[in-house]
Amino acid sequence: MKKQVVEVLVEGGKATPGPPLGPAIGPLGLNVKQVVDKINEATKEFAGMQVPVKIIVDPVTKQFEIEVGVPPTSQLIKKELGLEKGSGEPKHNIVGNLTMEQVIKIAKMKRSQMLALTLKAAAKEVIGTALSMGVTVEGKDPRIVQREIDEGVYDELFEKAEKE
Repeated sequence: MKKQVVEVLVEGGKATPGPPLGPAIGPLGLNVKQVVDKINEATKEFAGMQVPVKIIVDPVTKQFEIEVGVPPTSQLIKKELGLEKGSGEPKHNIVGNLTMEQVIKIAKMKRSQMLALTLKAAAKEVIGTALSMGVTVEGKDPRIVQREIDEGVYDELFEKAEKE
């Protein structure tokens, strides 16, 4: 028998045996509490955000593994800045400001899901999302910061982050 995959969206660190999880994995004969505990441990850094989770189950042995997705970049930016939502008018209404360290932190979280080959390229993708949300970076228009990345202004930060 091949493995079964259950995909659910849970709040980071707050999965419960109730819906959507319990009804989805209960019929597979798993210990629901074990699964919930493992998901909560794996998603606790995404508290307050919806996180995509895959539960891969071997129906014969009842062994399971969990793959945690990463919330959308916009959610990570909102969490980092404590925002409820992005700007309705990003060109006119600035709702927050990210530091380059915050941009790099988000880029590292998202990198496995991005097409970006380098941390710099991933950071530029995060900055692009910030632009569309009405969020500045280092107090500047995000497009200026993207140019500065290309010019090497933040190279020391990137080198340090690559080593962490």
